[in-house]
Amino acid sequence: MVSNYPTAKYYFREFIMEGNRLIGIIGAMPEEVDGIVHLLTEREEFTQGMRTYYKGKLNAIPTIVVFSRWGKVAAATTVTALITEFKITELIFTGVAGAIHTDLNVGDIVIGKRFIQHDMDARPLMKKHEIPLLGKTYLDSDDDHINIALTAVQEILSTNKLQNAIGQQTLTEFNITKPKVVVGEIASGDKFFSNAVDKQTLLQELPDTLCVEMEGAAVAQVCFEYEIPFTIIRTISDAADDSAHIDFTSFLSKVSSLYSVEIIKSLYKTFEKNV
Repeated sequence: MVSNYPTAKYYFREFIMEGNRLIGIIGAMPEEVDGIVHLLTEREEFTQGMRTYYKGKLNAIPTIVVFSRWGKVAAATTVTALITEFKITELIFTGVAGAIHTDLNVGDIVIGKRFIQHDMDARPLMKKHEIPLLGKTYLDSDDDHINIALTAVQEILSTNKLQNAIGQQTLTEFNITKPKVVVGEIASGDKFFSNAVDKQTLLQELPDTLCVEMEGAAVAQVCFEYEIPFTIIRTISDAADDSAHIDFTSFLSKVSSLYSVEIIKSLYKTFEKNV
């Protein structure tokens, strides 16, 4: 079913008035959300602002899934709509990132603990990376949601679920042997890291950074301002250096899209256990 926006807006207001939980799931690439959309039952579609929102149920939990588009502004716009117009009660972001920390390999998973905008610089008005008016440099996800995500990811890594979903041949193609999960700092900015010099510069400036992407910190800021809990989970797709462009499209379609599906399925099973 495809509906125009006023009907969608009315529907979600009525839905939330019933006091239900409504989880929003976003990804910055179509491949990161397409598989999740197909997990939804009772699926309906709504359009607004050049985005298609897919509403349905996942493991009986009301859920809305949307492709956020690339970059901080696009992601912030999408999350703001999810919160203010569609009335989500919590947010999950799943997608890819480039490794900054040398211990990370392609196929590893990072759960964001705190987020920083590496390209925020309003000096001399305030120190570098500080968000104007908020007086904050870092924005944190809460421990409860991090622990739920960690349990869910550990469950798929400790079984053969990724191997079964992706296939050993594809895992071998991308040299994914023993993927691990880590929790820590993610840096975001409107820049695709594709050379070693930029990577080393960032690491020298923000040495605790695990990985880099283009949306997470903006999503965290919007959720912070609206007091919405959020979980951001990133799959390492490249080394954020001169090899970053190699097989990126192939990785999205063959690996990260399936990672996202398995992560969401495991998360929702974990939600059931924590009800």
